[in-house]
Amino acid sequence: MKKYLIACLGNIGAEYANTRHNIGFLVADKLAKDHNASFTTQKLGDLAEIKVKGRTFILLKPSTYMNLSGKAVRYWLEKERLTAENLLVVCDDLNIKFGTLRIKGKGSDGGHNGLKDIQYQLGTQEYARLRFGISSNFESGKQIDYVLGEWAPEEQALLPERIAKCAEAVLSYGLAGLAITMNTFNNK
Repeated sequence: MKKYLIACLGNIGAEYANTRHNIGFLVADKLAKDHNASFTTQKLGDLAEIKVKGRTFILLKPSTYMNLSGKAVRYWLEKERLTAENLLVVCDDLNIKFGTLRIKGKGSDGGHNGLKDIQYQLGTQEYARLRFGISSNFESGKQIDYVLGEWAPEEQALLPERIAKCAEAVLSYGLAGLAITMNTFNNK
């Protein structure tokens, strides 16, 4: 049975629950709910496991805070005896229009501190990442306030559909592979 670690990035704590930076946690919650799975608190994160068409998806919500996500990702890859080839990281991206998805098999951290730490901890950029666009509608110097801010009402209204689409992309990655998932979901 093929197994994947789906590292869904965010920050723990009620004060971060509905913020842009927590889109990974929202996607993980949607996947778990859709497949009647529940999260358990384990070392360095909350985990849930779902099985779809002979594939196992281990959903990880790191408890290390965003900037130290790599520690949890490395630990769970090693614990599950997986390589970076079986890793998909779900995170927010300021450089993409709100709700737009972009999946790639490798690349730079793009200034994202969670990806930066994962790259540092794994010693490679060769892992898949699914970025969820959050736009960049903030004034100069206000980036931290923006990513840690709550969704605007118009974004909130569109969020359930976009989260569902992102969850579909996660499953497609494990079931259909990276190339098909890129063709199906990129910039959609």
